[in-house]
This record gives sequence, structure tokens and C-alpha cells, in this order.
Amino acid sequence: MATGIKDKVAIIGMGCTRFGERWDVGGEELLVEAFEECLADSGLEKKDIQAAWFGTCLEEINVGKSALPLSTSLRLPFIPVTRVENYCATGTEAFRGAVYAVASGAYDVCLAQGLEKLKDTGYGGLPNPGSAGGTLPWQWWPNLSAPGSFAQLASAYGAKYKKTDEEIKDAMTHISWKSHQNGAKNPKAHLRKAVSKDAIKGSPVIAHPLGLFDCCGVSDGSACAIVCSVDFAKKLGKKDFVSVKALQLALSSGEEAAFDEWDGDHFMTTTVASKKAYAEAGITDPRKEISMMEVHDCFSITELVTYEDLHISPRGGAIKDILDGFYDASGQVPCQIDGGLKCFGHPIGASGLRMLYEMYLQLNGRAGERQLNNPRYGLTHNLGGFPFQNVCAISIIGKY
Repeated sequence: MATGIKDKVAIIGMGCTRFGERWDVGGEELLVEAFEECLADSGLEKKDIQAAWFGTCLEEINVGKSALPLSTSLRLPFIPVTRVENYCATGTEAFRGAVYAVASGAYDVCLAQGLEKLKDTGYGGLPNPGSAGGTLPWQWWPNLSAPGSFAQLASAYGAKYKKTDEEIKDAMTHISWKSHQNGAKNPKAHLRKAVSKDAIKGSPVIAHPLGLFDCCGVSDGSACAIVCSVDFAKKLGKKDFVSVKALQLALSSGEEAAFDEWDGDHFMTTTVASKKAYAEAGITDPRKEISMMEVHDCFSITELVTYEDLHISPRGGAIKDILDGFYDASGQVPCQIDGGLKCFGHPIGASGLRMLYEMYLQLNGRAGERQLNNPRYGLTHNLGGFPFQNVCAISIIGKY
């Protein structure tokens, strides 16, 4: 009988590059930068790693289509390396591969690493999937943009819960404001300047009601984790280490696009995956038990509805919680304590592992001036695709 992965896998090392416009280096150098920190943090040697998973989404503008760039850049010792891709959940997908491999008993020590070098594309946002040689996305959605489709999410939410544009804009402004306040304290963030609410609210409209500061930026970056079995961590003499409590993935079935019972106001995948993650972790009241979160704030409205999809805020109640400061650094469940996608940008393959990196630092008391008081559980949430067709990945980690 399946028992899940709770407390079967330990995270004993993590690393993360500085995110930003990294014109000075290539993807290979970013891989090395994150890995060197991770390996030193773990206390292991390269020869101890038995298998690796490499997450990168857009092979046409990164380091290639295979897993070889990871093994050659890091000089991994002839071990199996697997490249994975799952839209914006690619980083967490790499983590999932490494974690499941250890939990299965196949390996003692595995590496998960994600990378994306988006600034080299020349695009102001994520490149259209059809731009790299494919034609199907252009045929299906010739006029679709990410800001446009997520702006419709805001309209649908307002219509369902009878929220005015002004109420939604006030909440989104607060979301972006608190993330920039947090990101200003993070030396690895791309954007490190606190921004006033007036500046956020008065910024140019991208797709009504989303303004400039409601949209995350474009960055280069890499992040990675070394995981091992709990028994192996104990043999190493590790004490009070971080372990994986839950790891769940949910993909759209097509039900949203069929417009059956879905009103376009939330993400069905997050609603499902979060319930499974809480059950796997043994969490019965996430509003009280989750200590901190990193969620997929590609747009401010995404973060707003995710609070409800994660069953932290009640349906229709996220706006009140946001404006009450519930998700601020000083609130009950701080969200985007490192600055989130708003301040880091979204190098697709790296984002999920970057989120885990912050939770890992916080749980180990190593987050510097961002450090929270005695966190117990950290949750990360990735969302890839569009509101009507997407993939959601959720991780929960905490002290063993």
C-alpha cells in the first residue's frame, strides 16, 4: 500500500545563484555557481552523488535538449542524469525526480538542479512556444498572451465574488508592495528596490486590471538541491535536518477548457494538489499549521486566488486577509518572504528550486534579516500554463 514520502527524504544541501540579467555568464556558469554552494552546504563530495535530475524548459535558448550540459558542466562522475520539463513547474519536477528516486530506495544521494537563461531570448516576456519553430500554439491561440489570460482570471474572480475593480486592484497592489518590501532584503533577488503603493497603483496598465508591477519580470538563474535518504543523513551525523513532508503534482484534465463547472475564477489543479499534499504531510488545518509560503506569483491576481486554492483563505475571503496583513512578513502566514517571482523574475527551470531554497534557509535559521521566528512547515507552489490548462506542483518541507 502506498504510504507517500513524508520524512523519507532529507534535504542536506541547497544552492542558488543571484538572479537577474546575467549577461556576464552562460547557462553552464550559472549551473556551476549554484552547484558549488549546494555541494559545500551538503558537506559531501561530488563522487557521493549517485544520480541527477536537470530541469530546463526552453532547450532552444538554453544549454541544449539533453541532460548532458548538467553532467559536463559539473563534471559529474558518469552517473545517470535525466532532463525533465513541465512548463513553469519544471524546477519542482526535477526535485520530484530526485526525491522519488531516493524514496524508492534506488539511490542514497541525488541532485536536482534547474536552469533558465531567458534574457538571451530577446523577448520582454516569456517567449511564445511557437517562436522556437513550432506552429501549433500560434494556430490555437493566435492572439493569446499571458497577461491577457490572467487578466481574465481577475475579471472572473470579481464577477463570482462581487468584488469591484478597485477592491481587486487594492489587494493586488498590497501583494506586490509586500513582495518588493521583502525582496529589498535579499541579495540574490533581481529587483531589490522597495516600491510605494502609489507607484504600483499608478503604473502603466498591461492588461486590465494588471499593471506593470502586477507582472513578474524576466531573469536568468539556477538553483539546486542535494537530497538523501533519512538513514543516510543520520549516518552523516546530520541533526535537526530538513525533510520532505509532501510533494504533489496535478495536471488539468481538460475540464476547465470544457467550461463545465469551472467559472474561470481559480485553479482547479491547485485545489486538488494542495488537499493531497496536506493529507500526505499530516496537516489538517493549513491556515494554522503552514508557517510560510512561496507561491507562483507570475501575476498578482494569481497569488490572490492561490491563497484560496491552497485552503488558507476562505473562498472570496483572500482580499480581506491580504489587506489585513495576513500574508505580510509580520503576518500569520508570510508569503514570498524572499521577494517571490516579482523580485526574482521567472527563469522557468529554476523557479521551483529557488522557492525551496528560501524555505530551506528559513527552516535552518539562515535567512538573515528576512528570518522568521521558528517556522515549522514551508510550502512551495508552482503553476505552469494558462488558467484553463495548467500544471500545479506543491512541496511541503519541515524539520525532521
